Amino acid sequence: MKKVISLIYLLGVFQSLTAQNKTEIKQKLDSLANVYTEYRLNNQLQKKRFEATITSEKWDSINFDPYRNNIKIQPFEITFSDSTYTSPIDGKKVITSRYGWRRGRAHQGIDIDLVTGDSVRTMFDGIVRFARYSSGHGRIVIVRHYNGLETGYAHLSEYQVKANDTVSAGDIIGIGGKSGNARGSHLHLITSYKGNYINPEYLFDFSESNAVRNENLWVTKKWVTAQYHGSKRQTELELLTTKSLAEASHKEDNRKKIHVVRSGETLSGISDKYRISVSRLCKTNSIRKTSLLKIGQKLVVSL
Repeated sequence: MKKVISLIYLLGVFQSLTAQNKTEIKQKLDSLANVYTEYRLNNQLQKKRFEATITSEKWDSINFDPYRNNIKIQPFEITFSDSTYTSPIDGKKVITSRYGWRRGRAHQGIDIDLVTGDSVRTMFDGIVRFARYSSGHGRIVIVRHYNGLETGYAHLSEYQVKANDTVSAGDIIGIGGKSGNARGSHLHLITSYKGNYINPEYLFDFSESNAVRNENLWVTKKWVTAQYHGSKRQTELELLTTKSLAEASHKEDNRKKIHVVRSGETLSGISDKYRISVSRLCKTNSIRKTSLLKIGQKLVVSL
């Protein structure tokens, strides 16, 4: 009854307005409508320009990595227009394996737990560059975003998009599974920029906040080299937000060497060889002094 009385009151107020007031209100509404229309048209035009830009370089829907023969250049900057991303899965993101050296080879992404049949979503707006079967990755969808970053979603059981489709953040691009070389169902998430495979945890916080680490991030050799990280624990983060910080860090990265463990070698022997302490060697590689070394294992040595 109170709602009916309120509506009657508002109707009476509107009817009591003079013709001049009604005209002014209509003009304001028309003006707002025109502003919105202009904004929408400009937004569409800008989007078309972005689409033309990101598809002009190495756009390849057949080859998994069209940059594989290019010289990789570091450091480089990635900029984000959003402070958050859309989670690639629904629910809590549990990382079961991180970017880094794993079982004698580079694991160039992170594994996120899911159940076969779960929806997999794109993290940002973009265009699907690749949606097909790839050795090891199984069914994979790669989306190139408007800042040049590519995100890859591997081990899918089904595709929900095809190459050259335009997608918006949160769109379902596939169904989770365990296709390819996968030990059980999970999402293998890849982030790359012009052929440089970046540690996703350097760019994004995979907690419930869904936060982008920073709107401007510089990427150096450390964050594109799997051997510098262990797949079992998150590397300590050092965000590089300016070119000067990135250049200094990159210079330090270039002073690091990868040592391949040979038969009979010990931590103390390797530390003596490079004249660094065992403690420093262990900290750099996230291992313990009691850890057993394996033949072929790669250790980062800071000279």
